[in-house]
Formats: sequence, structure tokens, C-alpha cells
Amino acid sequence: MTAIGFVTRTMDGGFSGELNLLPICAHIDIVPNRDKSGDTPPDFRIFAQGIEVGSGRILSGESRGTDYVSLSLAAPGLGGRELCANLGRTVGLGGDGGFFLAWNPVD
Repeated sequence: MTAIGFVTRTMDGGFSGELNLLPICAHIDIVPNRDKSGDTPPDFRIFAQGIEVGSGRILSGESRGTDYVSLSLAAPGLGGRELCANLGRTVGLGGDGGFFLAWNPVD
């Protein structure tokens, strides 16, 4: 599992931190989608420098049944490809609100 960033929980229930890829290092904000109605819209919207670059959904893990956040990012700087990641809790980094972005390659 490759960590491609680190975020901390914000007061509004979202996350804020850094996306770190070799060609890209950008501050990102993962903001709760307050306008969500129904199951189709994402639970979170992802912004970099005020530009929306992706979305996030709260999913339930099959093996443990615990909820996690699955992220999907797409931007011209990513070469037109979708980048998928999951938020995972950090141990000893950023306190209780620390999460790492675990790259989730899509075939």
C-alpha cells in the first residue's frame, strides 16, 4: 500500500492536507457535500487551489464492516487518468485526526 498524501480532519467534518505524487505536490481540501440529496451524489468534494479535482464516497468495508472514505481524483496534471485512493488512519502522525491517502490502483 503506497501512501500518496496526508490529511487531517477539519472542524466541518472534512479533511485538509497534501497530495504528494512525483510530478504533483498540491494542497487539497476534502469538503463534505452539504448539497447531497439521495445516494447518487458524492459524500465529499475534493478541491486543489479552489478547483474541484475529485470526489469521495463513504463506503463500508466487506471484511470488517467499518466505514471508510474512497477518493477519486481527475485533473489534467494527472495525464487524463483517474487516480483512486482510500483514507486510512495514521498511527502517531497528526493525532487522532490524521489520515493517509493510500493509493488504490485501478486496472
